[in-house]
Amino acid sequence: MTDSTKQGSSIAADGDAGVHGWLSLWGPGLLLLVAAVALVTLAFHQTALSILSIWERSETYAHGFLIVPISLWLVWEKRAGLKHLAPKPTALPLAFFLPLGFGWLLGYLVDVLVVQQFAYVGLLVVTIWAVLGHRLARFLAFPILFLFFGVPVGEGLVYPMMNFTADFTVGMLKLTGIPVYREGTFFTIPSGQWSVVEACSGMRYLIASVTLGVLFAYLTYTRWWKRALFVVFSILVPIIANGLRAYMIVMIGHLSDMKLAVGVDHLIYGWVFFGIVITIMFVVGSIWRDPPAPLPQPGPVAVEPVTRQGALRLMLVLAVCALFWPAAAWALSDHGGKVMPVTLQPPQAAGWELRPDAEIWDWRPRVVGTDGSLYAFYRQDDGGMPVGLYVGVYRTQRQGAELVTSANVMVTEQHPVWNDIMVRPRRAALGAGELALEQHLLSSHRGERLLVWTWYLVGDRHTANPYLAKLLEAKSRLMGDHGEAALIAVAAPYDEKPEAAVAVLSSFLDAMLPPIEAAVEQSLRAEQ
Repeated sequence: MTDSTKQGSSIAADGDAGVHGWLSLWGPGLLLLVAAVALVTLAFHQTALSILSIWERSETYAHGFLIVPISLWLVWEKRAGLKHLAPKPTALPLAFFLPLGFGWLLGYLVDVLVVQQFAYVGLLVVTIWAVLGHRLARFLAFPILFLFFGVPVGEGLVYPMMNFTADFTVGMLKLTGIPVYREGTFFTIPSGQWSVVEACSGMRYLIASVTLGVLFAYLTYTRWWKRALFVVFSILVPIIANGLRAYMIVMIGHLSDMKLAVGVDHLIYGWVFFGIVITIMFVVGSIWRDPPAPLPQPGPVAVEPVTRQGALRLMLVLAVCALFWPAAAWALSDHGGKVMPVTLQPPQAAGWELRPDAEIWDWRPRVVGTDGSLYAFYRQDDGGMPVGLYVGVYRTQRQGAELVTSANVMVTEQHPVWNDIMVRPRRAALGAGELALEQHLLSSHRGERLLVWTWYLVGDRHTANPYLAKLLEAKSRLMGDHGEAALIAVAAPYDEKPEAAVAVLSSFLDAMLPPIEAAVEQSLRAEQ
C-alpha cells in the first residue's frame, strides 16, 4: 500500500467504518459540490431565472419543476452503490467550459435563450463531474444528464406537428367518408369548421412522453438497444396518438351536432386519452423488463478526503472559468445605451407606382421592437394586382427587440380577422438568381386571401432560415457591430389559386429588391 493510501481514509464494504467514516469522505465533497453549483448558477443567474420563468408561465414546460427532484431521487436509488465510491475532484472536465461557455456567449449575443439554457445546464453537468471525479460521475451519469430535460425546448416543432395533425385528421375523415374542404390547418366538414392551432399540435404530449419514456427506459431496461427502442417508441406514440385524439374530437363534435368537444371538454378528452395511451405504453414496455444492473464490486474505498487546499484550488479554477463568459458578454453588450429611431423612405423602382394613400387591405405583420418600419402599397404603372411591402429595421438588437423571435409573426394565433392557413419554405426565381423565402397563405373572415413572402436581411445576406440569421447576427456582434438587420415581407391578393400572385410578387422583387436593400442601408447609416 502506498503512503498516500495509508494517509487516506478507508470505508469497508460492510460499513464497519460507520457514519463518521462516511462523512469524513463525503462531507467535504458534498459541501464543495453545493458551493461549485451555487457559483456557476450565480455566474449565469439570468439564464437560470429564464428557465424558472418558462416553467412557471408555460403549461408545456411545467414538468421542469420535477426534474431536479427526480434527479435527486435517482441518486438516492443508487445509494447502495455509493457505499463503495467517494468523490475525487479533478479539474480536467473544466476544459469543457471553453466550448460550452462560448456557446452560451453566442446565445447571449443573439438572444437565443434555448442555446444559453442548454449551455448553462451543460456547465452544471461539467461542474458536478469535476467535483465528483470520473468514476463517481460515470456511476451517476444518468441522474446528472437527466437535468437536460429541464431545458424548455421544442418550439421549432410546433408548426410541423400542427401540419401533421391536420394531415392525419383530414385523412382519417376522408377514410370515414366525411367530405372535407381544407386550407392549410383549417378545414370544414358538413357539421362545422375546425382548425389545428398551437395548443392542438401535440407538443405537450410529446415532451411529457419523451421525458417519461427516457426515465422509464432507464429504470426498466439495462440493455442499450431496449432503451433506445423504447425512447423511439415514446416519440412516435404521442405523435400518432395526438392525430387520433384530434380525429376523435372532430368526430365527437360532428356526431353530436357540434354540442360536445367544442369547448374546454375537448381539452379534458385530450388529456384523458393521452393518460390512457401512456399507461398502455408503459404496461406493454414492462413486459420485457430487464433484471437490475449489478452494483459496483464491493471492496474498501481508499480515497483521500477532499482537503481544504484542494477544494479552494478547484473553486478558484472554476471561478475563473465560469466568470469569464459573463464578463465577456458584458464587454460586448451595449449596456442599455439609447437607440435612436430609424427613418425609412419607401423604395421606388421603374415600372412600379407608389400609392401612399392607399389602404387596400388591413393586414399587417406583427413585428415587435423594430427601430423603424414602413408599410407601403404599390401597383404596376399599367395597372394590375396591388402589392404590399413591409420593412422592419433593427439598428441595435437587444432583449425584446430581436429580428428572430417567436413574437414576430405574420398573424397572431387568435387574430380577430386574419388566419395564417399555411406556412412553408419557398425559393423564388428572380432575374438575379433565387431568393429563399417563407411563404404564408392568409385568409380573412371577409373572404380576402393574401400570398405573403417573408425573409430576413442581415448585413448584405438574404435568408429565410432563422438559424442562419442568428449565426449571421452572432458574427456581426462578435465583430463589434450591433446586429443590424431587417425583416421584409411582400404580399399580393389571390382568389382560388395563388399562381397569379406568385407572378406579381416575382416581378415586384425583380425590380424592387435592390431599392429595398438601399433603403435599409441608408436608414442604418443615418446618425443616431
